[in-house]
Amino acid sequence: MTVALRREELPRSVAEVAAAVEELAAFATGLEYEDIPEAARERLNLMLTDLWGVSTAGGRTPEMQALTAAWAAGPGASPVLGTDLNTSAETAAFLNAVAACELELDEGNKHAKGHPAVHVVFAAMAAAQLAPRAVSGTEFLTAVAAGYEVAARFGRALNRNSDWHTHGHWGATGAACAAALIRRLPAEQVAAAIDAGAGLAQAAPWAMVLDGQFTRNLWAAGANLAGLNAARLAAAGLAGNDGAAAATLGTLVGSLNPAELTRGLGRDWLLTQGYAKLHSSCSYTHGAVDLALQLRPQQLDPAALTEVQVVTHSLAAPLFSGTPRNRLAAMFSFPFVVANALLQGEISPATMNPDHPNFDAARALSTKVTVTASPDYDRLLPDQRRTRVELHYTDGTVAAAEAANPRGDVDHFPLDRDSIRSKVAGLLGPEPAERLDRLVRSLEGQKNAAAVLNNLHALIGMEGHTL
Repeated sequence: MTVALRREELPRSVAEVAAAVEELAAFATGLEYEDIPEAARERLNLMLTDLWGVSTAGGRTPEMQALTAAWAAGPGASPVLGTDLNTSAETAAFLNAVAACELELDEGNKHAKGHPAVHVVFAAMAAAQLAPRAVSGTEFLTAVAAGYEVAARFGRALNRNSDWHTHGHWGATGAACAAALIRRLPAEQVAAAIDAGAGLAQAAPWAMVLDGQFTRNLWAAGANLAGLNAARLAAAGLAGNDGAAAATLGTLVGSLNPAELTRGLGRDWLLTQGYAKLHSSCSYTHGAVDLALQLRPQQLDPAALTEVQVVTHSLAAPLFSGTPRNRLAAMFSFPFVVANALLQGEISPATMNPDHPNFDAARALSTKVTVTASPDYDRLLPDQRRTRVELHYTDGTVAAAEAANPRGDVDHFPLDRDSIRSKVAGLLGPEPAERLDRLVRSLEGQKNAAAVLNNLHALIGMEGHTL
């Protein structure tokens, strides 16, 4: 069995991380559903509706259909959303998380600088499905809320090196927390699980994303499994809270500020600061898409444009170039996304499909799009992700617009219940969207969350078409 090092035996930076993890674990294990503020509970409902709807839509894409067929998954009771497949809880968690990333429509959090939900929710689902007892709906929801909060705080505390993408590393801490809570581990072991989750970080280079390598979509899925395995290590007594995040997140991935892990803990819920995505592309492009759609004439003649200039923040710098060869690369090419928005009038799963008839035309128009980062805009982060777009025409006229945040941001036209339901309806159809909304809101009163989760794809329904 593992004996955790005494705090005085740890280097100062490591000890500070371990102390913060201990505080996070105490908060998580002491949390009751009734303690979660009403605003955070409502956000939790919207996040789950959005995420499960997006995952179902992602599961219907040709890419996910091919992956699911090649997976040769074994039998089980847990559903793979967007398919009629049931398999083991771990396999379902993995494939559902991959599907949730597939269309770049999953929720995010600008303070966490990434996507906590897709890293946490599927691990919590699997933990509930694997539990030897009935896990109530409120217990499941509380674990998800606590896990989200832990993951988001690690994202906030991390200053990533620019070569690292946001998936597959800090999120495993929240997945581990959620899984450990569902196992009903004591605070000491929850801390050990969070610590072990930080020690299971994956390499996640931006270069692979920009090249369109589908491997990227598996990083968040890997974080879910890392969280499950971290909770197992803690339950077995094979992990301790030794400040592993200081060595992984705080050294290899970037630098870590332990104070940001616990600042405002229990008062300032990062869960309430999440955003929902309206466009099927990286969130860094969304402000520019909004403005391009605003400025776009009803009938756009690409030949009439001499240049499209975009100014934004440096978080988006890895996306400033690239000629996409597939859906993933397209969603992460800033010039292509803006050109496609101008040409198509939307950034949807259909228009980002390389088989779309205007995909090549958008690639051609993207050569006229230039994107730069402004130090002035960087100073406004994280509260604002400010963007400016200018359309320069051959006749010398310029159309310009600027916005502080993209639509769907908590600070700029956030999506309410009707808006989330409308988004899901656009992906799955009105009836499945309505059923999903009702299902999520029924979880609070369920005595056995796994029974509902195991029937999730049947309850949502399979109406719709392959995206």
